[in-house]
Amino acid sequence: MGAIVQMHFSTVDYVIFVVLLVASAGIGLYYAFSGGRQRTTQEFLLADRSMRCLPVSLSLLATFQSAVAILGAPSEIYTHGTQYWFLGCSYFLGLLIPAHIFIPVFYRLRLSSAYQYLELRFSKSVRICGTLTFIFQMVIYMGVVLYAPALALNAVTGFDLWGAVLAIGLVCTLYTALGGLKAVIWTDVFQTVVMFAGQLAVIIVGTHQAGGIAEVWRKAQNGSRISGLDLNPDPLERHTFWTLGVGGVFLMLALYGVNQAQVQRYLCSRTEKEAIMSCYAVFPCQQIVLTLGCLMGLVMYARYGEESPLDQGYVKSNDQMVLYFVMDVLRDLPGLPGLFVACLFSGALSTISSAFNSLATVTMEDLIKPHVRPMTEARATLLSKMLALAYGLVCLAMAYIASLMGSVLQAALSIFGMVGGPLLGLFCLGMFFPWANSTGALVGLASGLVMAFWIGIGSFVSRMSASVPPVINTTVIPDLGNMTTAVMTTLITSKPRPSGVQALYSLSYMWYSAHNSATVVVVGLLVSFLTGPWKEKDLNPGTIYPVLGNLLFFLPQRYREKLCCVTPLEDNSKGPDHQHYQMAQKESNGVAYTKEEDKLREEEGEGER
Repeated sequence: MGAIVQMHFSTVDYVIFVVLLVASAGIGLYYAFSGGRQRTTQEFLLADRSMRCLPVSLSLLATFQSAVAILGAPSEIYTHGTQYWFLGCSYFLGLLIPAHIFIPVFYRLRLSSAYQYLELRFSKSVRICGTLTFIFQMVIYMGVVLYAPALALNAVTGFDLWGAVLAIGLVCTLYTALGGLKAVIWTDVFQTVVMFAGQLAVIIVGTHQAGGIAEVWRKAQNGSRISGLDLNPDPLERHTFWTLGVGGVFLMLALYGVNQAQVQRYLCSRTEKEAIMSCYAVFPCQQIVLTLGCLMGLVMYARYGEESPLDQGYVKSNDQMVLYFVMDVLRDLPGLPGLFVACLFSGALSTISSAFNSLATVTMEDLIKPHVRPMTEARATLLSKMLALAYGLVCLAMAYIASLMGSVLQAALSIFGMVGGPLLGLFCLGMFFPWANSTGALVGLASGLVMAFWIGIGSFVSRMSASVPPVINTTVIPDLGNMTTAVMTTLITSKPRPSGVQALYSLSYMWYSAHNSATVVVVGLLVSFLTGPWKEKDLNPGTIYPVLGNLLFFLPQRYREKLCCVTPLEDNSKGPDHQHYQMAQKESNGVAYTKEEDKLREEEGEGER
């Protein structure tokens, strides 16, 4: 075993890295001092609902593509082969369903926070529980996504660990707190370009050094790294076509359907059509990102074969392996290692800034506005900026806690994935099942979270207890929970098929989201029927998506009425129900408007009609 090898940055690398930070901060400052200057909550939190399709779609992509994903996917391909690529099959349904079901419902309700929907559909208590669950999920995640790439960078290059953490944390906090959602989206666009450039540079140089793409492919085939279509239906198998292609759909729905960071992107679009188009535009971009990750993994294999830097002792963990490979391949090309590190930290910046902005939004819209009255627009905007700033400082504190966690770091990343499934289940329960009542929603959410933590923690503990010899290998598991790729440790040993509770603990992590959201829906419906199901006519119009009505179109009208499958989803942002909506929202948001603002709103409403 060799000693851990440290490589170093050249001056050009440092310059490129600093330029990334300065450019990101500059975009934030530009939007802080131009346009409406972030004077209203509508502009600060929702970019005045004025964004076009392309920047929104690139921002949706950047939010998803975190630094941990950039480090995790190539290591997964290097260790286990290209089976992981079949995750791309889940992207189609995982984006089609949000585009045609979730976006129309959220957009037509004219919401600011996804959790306002839960109050319009169920009750205030369901909204608060949903909001608190999301805040818990994001706060844990922020520290990890900031600390993980800084740790990998420090181990491989000797780059100052806390210097990197502070630089990223403070720059991110600065442009999010000053420039609002517009700054977050345009920095995401810039950072997406940097991410693609960094990954492409490594792949092109690495392929050239390995002797061309044909040689890379030949070595990968000889090393059994090119995987065929595995149609094994066993849900305990880690990666098969079914776990990736079907289980992945639920992960995508938890991310692109109901996660506030993404919903906020849809809501800031100029029109519903542009929001839907931005969702469509993400599809080819994601396929490119996945392909780049796979190519980088194959180029790594062509360079190192079975003698990985981890086995050689050059690095301590899998997530440091990609950075070691980058520094190794690009060491004679000053500037390119800096470009890749800029790409890596662009992933961290885009994810964290989205988290800050979405956390400030839900805290403002769901926890403060409904309970603090009256509040002027200027005061609400200032408070939103202070919240973004406060979450920035919380993120730095969480990064410090992550540094003390050691191996519990994996548990923290798993928690992020565990919480996404139950939240997806809660929104599906509200949108597709008119009978579900607020008691059912609360009990369902609680059951889903209990089930998620039971399986997640049970799986983690059983894996730890199994870590007595013989251990054959350790690897990175990409867990595309909400917005991330979780780095977890599995042990590959020839064990008999688990049964009973052990089988539940051995469930492929790709099924977690589907399993936990199904738990929420089933328990929620059972409790709703026991405590008195709601009738369709008692619900707020536009909060139900008529999926059952569309599926049971062949039944006579009276039967469909009995089954609560009648109401079509109309565009309620215009037309006769418009005032009803505004009333429902006003009660839900608790915003105090001045008489002038109210008059202006009425005139705008007349103009729309």
